[in-house]
Amino acid sequence: MARVLIFGGHGKVALLLEALLAERGHAVTAVIRNPAHEAEVAATGAVPLVADVETSDLAQLTNLVAGNDIVVWSAGAGGGDPDRTYAVDRDAAIRSMDAATAAGVRRYIMVSWIGSRADHGVPPDNSFFPYADAKWAADAHLQASALDWTILGPGTLTLDPPTGRIQIDPAGRGEVSRADVAAVVAAVVDDPATAGRSIRFGNGDQPIADALAS
Repeated sequence: MARVLIFGGHGKVALLLEALLAERGHAVTAVIRNPAHEAEVAATGAVPLVADVETSDLAQLTNLVAGNDIVVWSAGAGGGDPDRTYAVDRDAAIRSMDAATAAGVRRYIMVSWIGSRADHGVPPDNSFFPYADAKWAADAHLQASALDWTILGPGTLTLDPPTGRIQIDPAGRGEVSRADVAAVVAAVVDDPATAGRSIRFGNGDQPIADALAS
């Protein structure tokens, strides 16, 4: 059993992940910004923890992370406001990594996106640019850290039912159900051999465990 802290605990993927991890016997804490979401998070088997990662400084995040075994970043600003996108998807994410380092929590799993790379190809005048730019900056910071990191890059998210099957490095948009993304994160939580890997994936034909092992 691991003590897992999930940032962005009320997100669609995170709620599914919390239930999966709780079912497997992990002790899950879900960080949420809105106290109105506490009951929904608690229903998954996770313990809700109200904190605003956007405004929390390094010391506050270090206290929040301390005592856990694994940190999962599944938070995001949700687009729309470029300043807030940078504040959450880049700056707060980076502070959470530095907090994990300061607290001695070595395992860190980032839920990113399939296109996160230095040459993401999104032009600066595109409304999606702040997200692409912020996510790559966060991922690059994580890769340069001393943490035992795994970066997960799912493709376009859908609300389709889970299949339990994915494809690594898919062509095109790599569409994948949120339920399968949650299942991939849960599998990575239980598989320390995935540390040091960036894994881009979409739905496909391989069982998740086999795909991650390949």
